[in-house]
Amino acid sequence: MDLAKDIKEKLNFISNHVRIVAATKYVDTEDMKKLFSLGIHHFGENRVDSFLRKYEALKEEDICWHFIGHLQTNKAKQVLSKIDVLHSLDSLKLASIIEKERDRPLDCFIEVNINQEESKDGIVIEECEAFLKKVLELSKVHIVGFMMMTTRESSPQEKRMQFASLRSLMLEMNEKLGLNLDQLSMGMSEDYMEAIAEGATTVRLGRMLWQIEN
Repeated sequence: MDLAKDIKEKLNFISNHVRIVAATKYVDTEDMKKLFSLGIHHFGENRVDSFLRKYEALKEEDICWHFIGHLQTNKAKQVLSKIDVLHSLDSLKLASIIEKERDRPLDCFIEVNINQEESKDGIVIEECEAFLKKVLELSKVHIVGFMMMTTRESSPQEKRMQFASLRSLMLEMNEKLGLNLDQLSMGMSEDYMEAIAEGATTVRLGRMLWQIEN
């Protein structure tokens, strides 16, 4: 794929305090190198097999690897020693595997099912406090904040409300539990502007980075 013609303009629009993670699910390693040359060094993968292949092919590059998809517990051991950030911590079982497999703490976002959709993974709001208390007991699970996805059919205003709900949840948990969580992984190509407006510190961008043929 070719880079989007206006990619530099798009990237310059995003404030320096917002981390850009390139979602590379459909991108091969040569195209990932194009992004790397533009200064994007954070790459996010959704699938274990694809991640492992790309990790090996790009071992010489100074890449910060993010796993942004649902991580099945039966495959977690294959990637946990290789990634730098996990965006989809959604179960105590996965947290316990991290605790066992890692030799150093792993930065983790708790995935929150902010809209309580049955088709999506994540911790529901009502269970977030209890879940946090449990994972905070683990030395290798370093919670940095929360991650979410909006509903596809939502309007821009509705998405802003959903993003604001996640920010409010983080502030509430900080107050209740005496924490200083400050990172929000929210916003993709179609809604990153709304996410940034509501406090996103990390955006996961895919197709907006590329010149897509219709």
